[in-house]
Amino acid sequence: MAASSSTAATTNIMLAIFEKKTNSTDLYRPLRNYVAFHYSEREAHNIEDDLQTLKQLRSDLERHSDPSLTARRDLLQSYYRALCLVETRFPISSDPDHVNTLSFVWFDAFKPKLKATQQNIHLEKAAVLFNLGAVYSQIGLSYDRNTVDGRRQASHAFIAAAGSFAYLRDNAAMKASIGSSTTVDLSVECSGMLERLMLAQAQECVFENTIAKGSTPVVCAKISRQVGLYYEEALAALNVAPLNQHFDKSWLAHVQLKAALFFGEACYRYGLELHEKEEIAEEIARLRSGVNALIEAKKSSKGAPAQILDAISKLEANLNRNLERAVKENDRVYLMRIPSPSSLAPLPAFSMVKPMAMNEVLDASKEKMFASLVPDSSAKSLSRYTEMVDEIIRTQAEKLQQASELTRIRLKEMELPDSILALEGNLTLPTHLKEDVEAVQISGGPAGLEAELQQLKDLRRVNQEMLVQTEDLLQKEAREDAQFRSQFGTKWTRPQSSTLTKNLQDRLNRFAGNLKQAAESDGRIERAVREHAALMAILDSRPIESALPSLARPIMSLDANEDAIVGSLKQSLRQLESLGAQRAGLEDMLKEMRRKDDILPKLMTSTGSHEDLFKKEITKYDHICEEIAQNIDAQEQLLLQIQDQNDEFSAIFNLEDYRASREKCYKQIEAAIAKYREIKDNVNEGLKFYVTLQDAITNVKQQCSDFIMTRNIQCREMIEDVQRQVAGLSFQDTKTTAPSSSGYLSMGHQPQRSYPPDSRPQTGYYQPLPEQPSAAGYAQPPPYGSAHQPPPPYHMPHPSTAPYPSQVPQQQPAGHDYGQPAYPGWRGPYYNAHSQQPSSVPRPPYTIPGPYPPHQSGYYKQQ
Repeated sequence: MAASSSTAATTNIMLAIFEKKTNSTDLYRPLRNYVAFHYSEREAHNIEDDLQTLKQLRSDLERHSDPSLTARRDLLQSYYRALCLVETRFPISSDPDHVNTLSFVWFDAFKPKLKATQQNIHLEKAAVLFNLGAVYSQIGLSYDRNTVDGRRQASHAFIAAAGSFAYLRDNAAMKASIGSSTTVDLSVECSGMLERLMLAQAQECVFENTIAKGSTPVVCAKISRQVGLYYEEALAALNVAPLNQHFDKSWLAHVQLKAALFFGEACYRYGLELHEKEEIAEEIARLRSGVNALIEAKKSSKGAPAQILDAISKLEANLNRNLERAVKENDRVYLMRIPSPSSLAPLPAFSMVKPMAMNEVLDASKEKMFASLVPDSSAKSLSRYTEMVDEIIRTQAEKLQQASELTRIRLKEMELPDSILALEGNLTLPTHLKEDVEAVQISGGPAGLEAELQQLKDLRRVNQEMLVQTEDLLQKEAREDAQFRSQFGTKWTRPQSSTLTKNLQDRLNRFAGNLKQAAESDGRIERAVREHAALMAILDSRPIESALPSLARPIMSLDANEDAIVGSLKQSLRQLESLGAQRAGLEDMLKEMRRKDDILPKLMTSTGSHEDLFKKEITKYDHICEEIAQNIDAQEQLLLQIQDQNDEFSAIFNLEDYRASREKCYKQIEAAIAKYREIKDNVNEGLKFYVTLQDAITNVKQQCSDFIMTRNIQCREMIEDVQRQVAGLSFQDTKTTAPSSSGYLSMGHQPQRSYPPDSRPQTGYYQPLPEQPSAAGYAQPPPYGSAHQPPPPYHMPHPSTAPYPSQVPQQQPAGHDYGQPAYPGWRGPYYNAHSQQPSSVPRPPYTIPGPYPPHQSGYYKQQ
């Protein structure tokens, strides 16, 4: 099928950029006043012509005096170069010492109602660059693209426009965007988008010429695809801030349709190539992709030119025609499976255009304007020479640094001088291992674990003793209560001890269970220490390097030349070190020469060519450059020699076996450190647990002591009451008589003991919880104490305030962690014998239900 042009005759529509508008600005008077004030009236008179030229350039820019686009282009280029000269000589800002009466005003090219006003030259330069790109785009649009030459000239103009916008983006856009008064058209994003758009139109001209020349379908497809890619990049910029709200919808529709059009064109051309190769399956997939892209693009074609829509329709008809033909051939002949669009490789693309470099066009270094204002020639000449010297210094310094780095790498590869030091017994350990070992040794090392294990035993013993003492106190009180209850019978009406001490007994049982589990965890730690003592013993070596294997001399030697080999290798290493020191001296010499190199007096008095002076002065660096080259060459030869000597050394001293044993030792040290840290962490958790548990037991013991004291007082008072009843006193007399004013003999005829009225204990201590029935003897108002007593210090709160949940709700005072985990935060294998069951709140590892009745100990049961 002939590769007829599907779009060339119908897409002759492109975009040009309108210039930015500005207000009239007088440059002459502010600049002349600045020179007259800061220099002299004579200097101001000398630059009169230059100021008039600058004024005329600005006036022509404002008035569009010449309608020719090429003349407009030349004006903008000349004015930009003049601005560059103004920038280096006239500081324009609001500063009182600057040109502070000059402001530039420019309106947005796409939204003319918006404007920017700045008191600096950056806005002026950016606007001129923007207008230069706009004029180039208008020049490109002005050519007749129905001819080959016209298309080629248009492509060059669009390339120049892309170069102008790229130069704006890279050199002026950021400076012009600083400040509150800016416009979007001078932003980095907008200039970048316009650069892509101009490149797309330049590549489109190339594509049209390619079609006209009758190039192969695959070439046309590559060039067409690149046109689409440039349009897609411009479209991506238009769809994001700050451009997505700044451009008219017709811009978006134009760029989007062009991107889809040239993607479809690439699919069409590439399909022709595939058809010739009889790759029907991929041809069908490519043609379908092109058709789908065109259909999708037409959905957002509102505001698009009819010319582009017509081109899309024609291209879609061509694609469908070829697609129908390919499908029929595949169904009848090839019977190939059609690949999915996502599995296809991207279409090949080839760019024929790039932004024009504007550095030479806009270079102001050759301009003569304002040359007499300052001694610029000497300053520029000195700068040129300084650049030459800096280049020499930078190049030579890089050579020296590279040589030193090469030496370091080569010696590390040969393990020098470490292997020589190992032979002499000067062993070294990798830095990270040495730091870890030092940390272990500072913390006591494996040898210190025994003392810490003993500390665990001592703390456990103390906790056990305190627990036994506490249980003894409660059991003694219970026996005394039972004895009096047996003696007095029904007259002994106070509650039984077991009903009042149930919560205390439960907590003591839990503590006993915790201690039992802790003892098992301690045993696991002790076994771990014993089992890994041999492994961890290496960490007690001081210094740790003494545990490393040494490089031994061979047992048998045929020619006994080991010493000679080692000696020659050491000598070569010393020579290499000497070369390194020489390089450091050469680098310092370069810096010193650069510091002292001042040719400004010679420049001020020289009447000849400055270039000749530069060539003469720069030769002073030739000698040191030659020394640097010789040093680097000598080092290279020496490294080759060291390599040969090291190979011989390695063979004689069997370095391979030494390296293997050394690595094995490193791994042993690493394993020992890991095991020590594991055990150390477990020990620390154990110590923390016992200290916490000791505080809890101490608290409960104090509660038990207070409880027993209160019960003893109650016991004496009840004995007095019973004795009164036996003596025949009435119950009313007992109720109205102050018990503290007289004493009764207690059991065993002990001497009487009196108490002051304000010190008598109150009967609110250890009152039964709401769940427990009150004792019969306390059903009536308490005989001891007033109705306005302070709250009892050991009153038990509601069970919901207990700090740890348990299987069965238990009464437990708030604020005391008596059912706490053995080791807070423990997650390791020790002190966690029972795994947690899934629940809303994880069960602490030591809070286990007491296996014994509440009136006796679980772990320390009395015999």
